[in-house]
Amino acid sequence: MRPPRSAGGFTLLVYEGWARSPSVHPEDRFRSRVDSQQKSEKVQPRSNRLSDAPPRAEGQPSARDSFFSFRQLVSPEDLSVVFQPIVDMADGRLFAHEALVRCSRPELSNPLVLFERAVEAGCVGRLGRMIRDIAVPLSGTRPVFINVHPQELQEGWLVRPDDPIYSHDAEIFLEVTESVPLSHYALCLSVLREVRARGGIQLVVDDLGAGYSNLKRIADLEPQVVKLDRGLILGVDQSARQQQLVSSVVRLCNDLNAMVVAEGIETEAEFSALRDTGAHYGQGFLFARPAYPMPTITWPPSARRLKLDSISEEP
Repeated sequence: MRPPRSAGGFTLLVYEGWARSPSVHPEDRFRSRVDSQQKSEKVQPRSNRLSDAPPRAEGQPSARDSFFSFRQLVSPEDLSVVFQPIVDMADGRLFAHEALVRCSRPELSNPLVLFERAVEAGCVGRLGRMIRDIAVPLSGTRPVFINVHPQELQEGWLVRPDDPIYSHDAEIFLEVTESVPLSHYALCLSVLREVRARGGIQLVVDDLGAGYSNLKRIADLEPQVVKLDRGLILGVDQSARQQQLVSSVVRLCNDLNAMVVAEGIETEAEFSALRDTGAHYGQGFLFARPAYPMPTITWPPSARRLKLDSISEEP
């Protein structure tokens, strides 16, 4: 081997009878590995790539761990959906249905327990997507309210373009509950704004008046609909002060361009009192219990006296 020589910034090692190529720059070597890895990924079957799942936030289980935890928790065959009507308080017409999940496994029959277990297993996003895969097709061409757990907003599932909410023929109302804390607030706001920007998606603040409810969230989230928790409804017909409180909340929502749904209406007296508050829509056992196929609205005699005999199930 002859002594090394420099040429063009490279070191040449010259051997008798043959010459070695210039040494490879470390950055070029790194790029070569990246290119090789990308080529390998391109030929890898899509169904086996965990990268297809949305990116996880710091501290969340990996996609693989989440998948197996989810499979241990619940399978698609365990889930079904029922619908409860939401009616116009003024004319009795059907406004929309809310989709409510049901699980056939006894230990998960309570939806609150089902979602709590999903949060613990780090798979609430997968659960929410599975529910939407069932609920949206069953809703046909009708507007439908679908619940979204706040934790789900951190997992990125809602922004996937193949989510059924983006192909529904009618409006989708996404309910974000106020009964649990909304962590990573800025991230959740960003996700909700991106979802709404795609069109056809309305935001609903659910359970106002319960748990971690905060009136400032209405200003921040700019929902099209606010649902009053049953706690504000119970006994409203027996308390003038409570009725005045509900009326004030309704006026506030009107000022913020949000419609109001009164949840959990069970008696004729509650219906009458809430109608006087100006609440736009009502939901509860008084009208119909959740069921599938979609139940027929049942009205009390007091509604007929209000000349709502011509109630229709279609707008």
